[in-house]
Amino acid sequence: MPVLLIYPPVAKPGEPPPGIAMLMAALNRHGVEATAIDANLEALIFAAASVSSANDTWTRRAIRGLDANLAFLRDQAACRNPDRYKRAVHDIQRLLGQAGSGPNQRIGLAEYQDPSLSPVRSADLIRAAENYQQNPFYSYFRQRLLPVVERIGPSVIGLSITYLDQALCAFAMIGFFRKLYPQVRIILGGGLITAWLKRSGFKSPFTGLVDEMAAGPGEAGLLEFVGKTVQIETTCPDYAPFAQTPYLSPGFVLPYSASSGCYWNRCAFCPEKVHAPEYRPIAPARVKGDLDILFEKFHPSLIHFLDNALHPATLKFLAQNPLRIPWYGFARIGSLLTDADFCRALRRSGCVMLKLGLESADERVLEGMQKGIDPQTISSCLHALKAAGIAVYAYLLFGTPWENLQSAEKTLEFTAGHAGQIDFLNLAVFNLPAHSPDAENLEVRNFYEGDLCLYQDFVHSAGWNRTAVRRFLDKRFRRRREIAAILRNTPPVFTSNHAPFFVMAGRQ
Repeated sequence: MPVLLIYPPVAKPGEPPPGIAMLMAALNRHGVEATAIDANLEALIFAAASVSSANDTWTRRAIRGLDANLAFLRDQAACRNPDRYKRAVHDIQRLLGQAGSGPNQRIGLAEYQDPSLSPVRSADLIRAAENYQQNPFYSYFRQRLLPVVERIGPSVIGLSITYLDQALCAFAMIGFFRKLYPQVRIILGGGLITAWLKRSGFKSPFTGLVDEMAAGPGEAGLLEFVGKTVQIETTCPDYAPFAQTPYLSPGFVLPYSASSGCYWNRCAFCPEKVHAPEYRPIAPARVKGDLDILFEKFHPSLIHFLDNALHPATLKFLAQNPLRIPWYGFARIGSLLTDADFCRALRRSGCVMLKLGLESADERVLEGMQKGIDPQTISSCLHALKAAGIAVYAYLLFGTPWENLQSAEKTLEFTAGHAGQIDFLNLAVFNLPAHSPDAENLEVRNFYEGDLCLYQDFVHSAGWNRTAVRRFLDKRFRRRREIAAILRNTPPVFTSNHAPFFVMAGRQ
């Protein structure tokens, strides 16, 4: 029973899809013949190369330079030349922007939008499947995927859909397969599918298109779907299908999850409380063993820990048992990361960057969010990491129910005052997770119509609505000189995925 696993467009094409790597490991260990394709990277390059003529100078330059730009983004020299790096990214984006097959279709290295279809309306996803020839990647489906399916003859096709920007293209792909291979069974999994399945009262509207939808880690569900029972639990992903894939990163990035779910799981309005699986850690010694095996097989340049937050026990183990290559990931701010000696040990273990959810510098806001931290702890953490030589990618969240203009001003002053300790910034406007149990006392309303919406808007008691927040960010926050300098460091499109390479390049 051959299985074909596909990662559909569009998502950042900088590293292999970890969900499919875990599925491949499980299938291989249970004797199931399987093939994996990263259709995301392939389709994006296919689309960019399809633009062959233009009337403007910028696009003509991008056409001529496509191969050189792709090669440059795969070279470590890219991160030593930020201006050339940005031009390469923007030139590729320019070509993708010209590759849409319909009016106002928007393709990018990390986005896909079609004004006539919404990925949060099941009826539109079904339309995308019915009219698959109108998808801008249809030529790729026909010229690349069709020969693979013909050669493999799969009984099952699995699609891993992680992001909303993948949904319309994934369903166009499903329609393509259904038309040509009605006998093939189709199963969907991935982060987006998990979020839909965990919605209260969700009932699949895709009968006839999709045979099965799996929530959470999908290894057990896929094995059951192909008639196998789980005999061996798999923790070590199999990246062999992607080892020679020319991802757009200056080195092979190896994604790895030391846990699923979130060990803290207390933050108010966190989508993880609604959509994510329960917390399941992998023993730190086993994590180290997996990574040693993966290093010997694939010789990656960087490890990307995918955990919602690395558990303190894992961080302590890594500090005592250094990895052989650089790594980065999300961590929670806490007393452990205020310890200067521990941070230095973490740096010696290979840690080049940590992503930290600061969210706010107003103590009242942090208490309302149940973050378990305060501004002083955040400050101590930032200073300890800076002294240890670990870069910080800080995440700030504006527009929460507890915030107002005065709170946002505190965050502005705190961020500017710690500009020397923050290397990169992510600024986000709060989205209320649909059906969140924390929203009982809020007046909620829809962003837009759609039976698959994962987020809602709400009426802010202080009038601190999304328009006011965006105005503050554009007129005040981003214009502060110290903050503007940090924001200029952010790699366009690839953001935190490429930031560690810039950190490492700066140390050479």
